[in-house]
Amino acid sequence: MALTRKQKVVLDSIARFVEEHGYSPSYQEIAAGLGLASLATVHKHIQALESKHYLKRGFNQSRSIDLTPKYFQDERKRRGVGTEIPLAGRIAAGTPVEAIPGRDTLNLGDFLADENLYALEVRGDSMIEDHICDGDVVLVERSARVKDGDIVVALVGGEEATLKRFYRESDATARLQPANASMPPILVPMERLELQGRVLAVLRKYK
Repeated sequence: MALTRKQKVVLDSIARFVEEHGYSPSYQEIAAGLGLASLATVHKHIQALESKHYLKRGFNQSRSIDLTPKYFQDERKRRGVGTEIPLAGRIAAGTPVEAIPGRDTLNLGDFLADENLYALEVRGDSMIEDHICDGDVVLVERSARVKDGDIVVALVGGEEATLKRFYRESDATARLQPANASMPPILVPMERLELQGRVLAVLRKYK
């Protein structure tokens, strides 16, 4: 089912908010971004977009409105971008080996078909020692179940999103550990921490 013009505006507004802030907007923030006075109107648009599988809402979580892979697939189609690229072979990063062209392809659809996957652009250098740099894009699997040492997207106090390694210090406290020796760890009460996913991959574009 095709999107209406207003529904496309709502989707694009949510996508811009996530790109700028690193977490999903609240209904109030969506209304403010679109200049709407009624939250009921926002709720109506969200329900329609969810029924068309462009949005997914979590339950009992704040800021749980997320874009699904269908939105990004439609955007790629609109821009004429495919989901497969040639896998031309293997190349050594150590001792040189002969680079032999291959005939395989790397299907990005394996990632994009996962409705629990989303992408975030990294801001800052707190994870630089894990080779995650400012401007990189991380692919994140939406999950609240993580283990010690996972690189996670953590929402602290319902407002501030950060990318760090997660460690459980006790039943009541977690440590968000940067991968930058110049930065201290962040200790957060578990009750103020919402884990929004774990990092699966890092994408980097060289100019």
